Amino acid sequence: MEFIAQDLLDYCEKHTTEEDPILKHIQRETFAKVLMPRMLSGHLQGKTLEMLVKLLNPKTILEIGTYTGYSGICMARGLGEKGKLITLDINDELESMVRGFFEKSGLMYKIDYQIGNALDIIPSLQGNFDMVFIDADKANYINYYDLIVDRVNPGGVILADNVLWSGKVVVEEGKKVDKDTKIILDYNRMIQEDPRVENVLLPIRDGLMLARKL
Repeated sequence: MEFIAQDLLDYCEKHTTEEDPILKHIQRETFAKVLMPRMLSGHLQGKTLEMLVKLLNPKTILEIGTYTGYSGICMARGLGEKGKLITLDINDELESMVRGFFEKSGLMYKIDYQIGNALDIIPSLQGNFDMVFIDADKANYINYYDLIVDRVNPGGVILADNVLWSGKVVVEEGKKVDKDTKIILDYNRMIQEDPRVENVLLPIRDGLMLARKL
Protein backbone atom coordinates (compact mmCIF):
# COMPACT_ATOMS: atom_id res chain seq x y z
CA MET A 1 0.00 0.00 0.00
CA GLU A 2 3.02 2.31 0.19
CA PHE A 3 2.79 4.41 -2.97
CA ILE A 4 4.89 7.30 -1.70
CA ALA A 5 8.09 7.34 0.31
CA GLN A 6 7.57 6.82 4.04
CA ASP A 7 9.10 10.20 4.87
CA LEU A 8 6.61 11.93 2.59
CA LEU A 9 3.73 9.98 4.13
CA ASP A 10 4.97 10.95 7.59
CA TYR A 11 5.08 14.59 6.46
CA CYS A 12 1.49 14.37 5.18
CA GLU A 13 0.29 12.89 8.45
CA LYS A 14 2.17 15.51 10.49
CA HIS A 15 0.34 18.18 8.51
CA THR A 16 -3.07 16.56 8.95
CA THR A 17 -5.20 17.25 12.03
CA GLU A 18 -3.97 14.81 14.65
CA GLU A 19 -5.79 11.63 15.61
CA ASP A 20 -7.55 11.92 18.93
CA PRO A 21 -7.08 9.37 21.76
CA ILE A 22 -10.07 7.24 20.68
CA LEU A 23 -8.75 6.73 17.14
CA LYS A 24 -5.23 6.08 18.42
CA HIS A 25 -6.68 3.50 20.81
CA ILE A 26 -8.60 1.77 18.00
CA GLN A 27 -5.45 1.66 15.89
CA ARG A 28 -3.38 0.16 18.73
CA GLU A 29 -6.03 -2.41 19.62
CA THR A 30 -6.52 -3.41 15.99
CA PHE A 31 -2.82 -3.99 15.41
CA ALA A 32 -2.49 -5.86 18.70
CA LYS A 33 -5.54 -8.12 18.52
CA VAL A 34 -7.03 -8.37 15.02
CA LEU A 35 -5.93 -10.28 11.94
CA MET A 36 -4.90 -8.23 8.90
CA PRO A 37 -4.66 -4.89 10.76
CA ARG A 38 -3.57 -3.12 7.59
CA MET A 39 -7.24 -3.20 6.59
CA LEU A 40 -7.71 -0.30 9.02
CA SER A 41 -8.33 3.00 7.22
CA GLY A 42 -5.77 4.86 9.31
CA HIS A 43 -5.04 8.49 9.97
CA LEU A 44 -4.78 10.04 6.49
CA GLN A 45 -7.72 8.20 4.93
CA GLY A 46 -9.83 8.52 8.06
CA LYS A 47 -9.43 12.29 8.11
CA THR A 48 -10.14 12.41 4.37
CA LEU A 49 -13.43 10.60 4.95
CA GLU A 50 -14.35 12.91 7.83
CA MET A 51 -13.59 16.00 5.74
CA LEU A 52 -15.62 14.70 2.79
CA VAL A 53 -18.62 14.16 5.06
CA LYS A 54 -18.28 17.66 6.49
CA LEU A 55 -18.02 19.16 3.00
CA LEU A 56 -20.85 17.13 1.44
CA ASN A 57 -23.17 17.22 4.47
CA PRO A 58 -24.92 13.89 3.80
CA LYS A 59 -27.94 12.95 5.89
CA THR A 60 -27.55 9.17 5.53
CA ILE A 61 -24.32 7.24 4.96
CA LEU A 62 -24.08 3.53 4.24
CA GLU A 63 -20.77 1.85 5.06
CA ILE A 64 -20.26 -1.67 3.70
CA GLY A 65 -17.48 -3.17 5.81
CA THR A 66 -17.13 -1.87 9.39
CA TYR A 67 -13.97 -3.80 10.35
CA THR A 68 -12.95 -2.31 13.74
CA GLY A 69 -14.91 0.93 13.36
CA TYR A 70 -12.15 3.45 12.63
CA SER A 71 -13.62 4.73 9.35
CA GLY A 72 -17.15 4.62 10.76
CA ILE A 73 -16.21 6.89 13.66
CA CYS A 74 -14.45 9.28 11.28
CA MET A 75 -17.53 9.55 9.07
CA ALA A 76 -19.95 9.77 12.00
CA ARG A 77 -17.93 12.70 13.34
CA GLY A 78 -18.51 14.56 10.11
CA LEU A 79 -22.28 14.08 10.22
CA GLY A 80 -24.70 16.72 11.44
CA GLU A 81 -26.63 16.09 14.65
CA LYS A 82 -29.49 14.42 12.77
CA GLY A 83 -27.24 12.48 10.40
CA LYS A 84 -27.13 8.70 10.39
CA LEU A 85 -24.43 6.14 9.58
CA ILE A 86 -25.55 2.59 8.78
CA THR A 87 -22.51 0.34 8.93
CA LEU A 88 -22.59 -3.35 7.98
CA ASP A 89 -20.13 -6.15 8.68
CA ILE A 90 -20.28 -9.92 8.47
CA ASN A 91 -17.71 -10.62 11.21
CA ASP A 92 -19.60 -11.19 14.45
CA GLU A 93 -16.35 -12.02 16.30
CA LEU A 94 -15.45 -8.32 16.30
CA GLU A 95 -18.90 -7.08 17.30
CA SER A 96 -18.27 -6.65 21.02
CA MET A 97 -14.98 -4.81 20.43
CA VAL A 98 -16.45 -2.53 17.79
CA ARG A 99 -19.55 -1.67 19.83
CA GLY A 100 -17.21 -0.77 22.68
CA PHE A 101 -15.27 1.60 20.42
CA PHE A 102 -18.50 3.20 19.19
CA GLU A 103 -19.69 3.71 22.76
CA LYS A 104 -16.38 5.30 23.78
CA SER A 105 -16.57 7.67 20.82
CA GLY A 106 -19.87 9.11 22.09
CA LEU A 107 -21.33 8.71 18.60
CA MET A 108 -23.46 5.60 19.05
CA TYR A 109 -26.63 7.71 18.69
CA LYS A 110 -25.64 8.39 15.07
CA ILE A 111 -24.56 4.82 14.26
CA ASP A 112 -26.68 1.85 13.23
CA TYR A 113 -24.24 -1.08 13.38
CA GLN A 114 -25.60 -4.30 11.86
CA ILE A 115 -23.99 -7.73 11.65
CA GLY A 116 -24.76 -9.96 8.69
CA ASN A 117 -24.32 -10.38 4.94
CA ALA A 118 -24.55 -6.95 3.33
CA LEU A 119 -26.03 -8.48 0.16
CA ASP A 120 -29.00 -9.60 2.26
CA ILE A 121 -29.24 -6.52 4.50
CA ILE A 122 -29.05 -3.75 1.90
CA PRO A 123 -32.34 -4.63 0.13
CA SER A 124 -34.10 -4.49 3.52
CA LEU A 125 -32.87 -0.97 4.36
CA GLN A 126 -35.37 1.83 4.01
CA GLY A 127 -34.80 5.00 1.99
CA ASN A 128 -31.94 6.32 -0.11
CA PHE A 129 -28.36 7.24 0.71
CA ASP A 130 -26.35 10.42 0.29
CA MET A 131 -23.01 8.67 0.65
CA VAL A 132 -21.83 5.06 0.44
CA PHE A 133 -18.41 3.72 1.43
CA ILE A 134 -17.60 0.27 0.04
CA ASP A 135 -14.75 -1.39 1.93
CA ALA A 136 -15.67 -5.07 2.27
CA ASP A 137 -14.89 -8.29 0.36
CA LYS A 138 -13.57 -7.36 -3.06
CA ALA A 139 -15.36 -10.27 -4.75
CA ASN A 140 -18.68 -8.45 -4.25
CA TYR A 141 -17.66 -4.87 -5.05
CA ILE A 142 -19.66 -4.87 -8.28
CA ASN A 143 -22.62 -6.56 -6.58
CA TYR A 144 -22.61 -3.93 -3.83
CA TYR A 145 -22.45 -1.15 -6.39
CA ASP A 146 -25.35 -2.62 -8.36
CA LEU A 147 -27.43 -2.80 -5.18
CA ILE A 148 -26.88 0.81 -4.13
CA VAL A 149 -26.25 2.95 -7.21
CA ASP A 150 -29.91 3.63 -7.96
CA ARG A 151 -30.54 4.36 -4.28
CA VAL A 152 -27.94 7.12 -4.06
CA ASN A 153 -29.50 10.56 -4.29
CA PRO A 154 -28.38 12.91 -7.09
CA GLY A 155 -25.22 14.66 -5.96
CA GLY A 156 -24.45 11.83 -3.55
CA VAL A 157 -21.14 9.98 -3.64
CA ILE A 158 -20.04 6.36 -3.74
CA LEU A 159 -16.57 5.68 -2.37
CA ALA A 160 -14.67 2.42 -2.81
CA ASP A 161 -11.44 1.54 -1.03
CA ASN A 162 -8.44 -0.52 -2.24
CA VAL A 163 -8.98 0.28 -5.91
CA LEU A 164 -5.23 0.42 -6.60
CA TRP A 165 -4.81 -3.01 -5.05
CA SER A 166 -1.21 -2.49 -3.90
CA GLY A 167 -0.29 -1.34 -7.41
CA LYS A 168 -1.43 -4.55 -9.10
CA VAL A 169 -3.90 -2.60 -11.28
CA VAL A 170 -0.98 -1.55 -13.47
CA VAL A 171 -0.65 -4.66 -15.63
CA GLU A 172 2.03 -5.32 -18.21
CA GLU A 173 0.60 -6.08 -21.64
CA GLY A 174 0.01 -9.79 -22.13
CA LYS A 175 0.48 -10.62 -18.45
CA LYS A 176 -2.23 -12.62 -16.68
CA VAL A 177 -3.78 -11.21 -13.53
CA ASP A 178 -5.09 -13.03 -10.49
CA LYS A 179 -8.81 -13.24 -9.72
CA ASP A 180 -8.89 -10.47 -7.09
CA THR A 181 -6.95 -8.05 -9.28
CA LYS A 182 -9.33 -8.71 -12.16
CA ILE A 183 -12.28 -7.87 -9.92
CA ILE A 184 -10.74 -4.51 -8.99
CA LEU A 185 -9.89 -3.80 -12.64
CA ASP A 186 -13.48 -4.63 -13.62
CA TYR A 187 -14.85 -2.39 -10.88
CA ASN A 188 -12.69 0.56 -11.89
CA ARG A 189 -13.60 0.09 -15.55
CA MET A 190 -17.30 -0.12 -14.69
CA ILE A 191 -17.18 3.18 -12.77
CA GLN A 192 -15.22 4.85 -15.56
CA GLU A 193 -17.84 3.79 -18.12
CA ASP A 194 -20.99 4.37 -16.02
CA PRO A 195 -22.87 7.40 -17.43
CA ARG A 196 -24.74 7.81 -14.13
CA VAL A 197 -21.65 9.09 -12.33
CA GLU A 198 -18.59 11.30 -12.64
CA ASN A 199 -15.51 10.00 -10.90
CA VAL A 200 -11.97 10.55 -9.68
CA LEU A 201 -9.52 7.92 -8.43
CA LEU A 202 -7.49 9.30 -5.53
CA PRO A 203 -4.09 7.72 -4.72
CA ILE A 204 -4.75 7.84 -0.98
CA ARG A 205 -3.55 4.78 0.95
CA ASP A 206 -4.51 1.86 -1.35
CA GLY A 207 -6.59 3.96 -3.72
CA LEU A 208 -9.99 5.58 -3.14
CA MET A 209 -12.49 5.77 -6.02
CA LEU A 210 -14.94 8.64 -5.62
CA ALA A 211 -17.99 8.54 -7.90
CA ARG A 212 -20.56 11.36 -7.76
CA LYS A 213 -24.11 10.51 -8.80
CA LEU A 214 -25.35 12.78 -11.57
